Amino acid sequence: MANQKLLKTSKLYDGIQDDIQENIDILVEGERIVAVGKDLPHDPDAEVIDLTAYTVTPGLIDAHIHSDIDDWHYLFSIHSDAYYTLCHLHTAQRTLERGFTTIRCHGINNRDFGLVDVKRMINKGMFPGSRMNVAAHLLGTPGGHADGFGQMMSVNPALALTMQTPNIGSGPDFFRNAVRNEAKFGSDFVKLFVTGGFATPNDGPEDEQMDEEEIAAFLNTANAVHKPSTAHVYLPKTMQKLMKYHITGCEHGSLMDEETARMFEQTGTYLVPTFCPYDEIIRGDEENLKKKSPEFQQKLRYYGQRLKEGREIIIDSKIKLGYGTDFVTVHQCWESWHEYESWMLSGIDPFRILKAATKNNAEILFMDKDIGTIEPGKYADISA
Repeated sequence: MANQKLLKTSKLYDGIQDDIQENIDILVEGERIVAVGKDLPHDPDAEVIDLTAYTVTPGLIDAHIHSDIDDWHYLFSIHSDAYYTLCHLHTAQRTLERGFTTIRCHGINNRDFGLVDVKRMINKGMFPGSRMNVAAHLLGTPGGHADGFGQMMSVNPALALTMQTPNIGSGPDFFRNAVRNEAKFGSDFVKLFVTGGFATPNDGPEDEQMDEEEIAAFLNTANAVHKPSTAHVYLPKTMQKLMKYHITGCEHGSLMDEETARMFEQTGTYLVPTFCPYDEIIRGDEENLKKKSPEFQQKLRYYGQRLKEGREIIIDSKIKLGYGTDFVTVHQCWESWHEYESWMLSGIDPFRILKAATKNNAEILFMDKDIGTIEPGKYADISA
């Protein structure tokens, strides 16, 4: 036995059992866990790490981070690609400090593939940071939710067209080629913006911003090149359309209805519901609500009741839920713990939340062979 570490715990959530186990040890050799239990035989020279003052969990995973946002107060600021690349690195370092050892990054601002480069450099050990699972670009249509800069600059059409990023286009051929390029240049998954949203000024969550031919081209191509797929989507009929074409999962789904929830359950499609960004209207938090743009506030007030009803349907369902934050206002993108508070205040069992942030998310990221639970054979990917 060589290079052993013995982690001593007093409270352990292993990602498998829905309880807290007491006085369990974790034996690690190299990068992997080799045993979990009590009174484990180990090398007398093994390094002992005392974690008995903490609650120990698998490394936490945030499945929805816009890691190129350096400060939510300046969401649509304009910088170079190099600047945004450094923002990704900064976010990965801050999330790691907070116990989120893996982050699933949904790129917004980069015109290039800097997000992929940051992921590679962290994997090589050149910088400390959370493990990254990335979609370098978010694909969408002109004037849609993915075209945030275009919406913000719509009063100056010449400038808006000059600044339009390469992830924006129309027609089946555009989306086929875009998916192929994302796969070619290193994205782990591909993401589509199918409906409007809350944060952008000129659209809404019920706007369907792609036709069925475009959706089919995107998803058929993603499935052909074996890339997991997800979509920014709120509208139930659109979620049903996405599942028809075998999307891997969906983000938000906040206007959920019962029929669509049953379809999620039947197909096994996952949902990352990102509860926290809508909490201000659900909880009547006027102080934080006023921190959002006038358009964001107006849409939250208009959809408030439906957001409450949709959340209850999601909570009461058996949909496979992932834990993700989507912070673009109120909280910085690396403050991932706020989503846990949101789920708790929504009445969700703590172990369901922990499972979403560990085992479920590892499966959603197709990384469950290595992370997500504390058991022999997995990486010693552990938070305390």
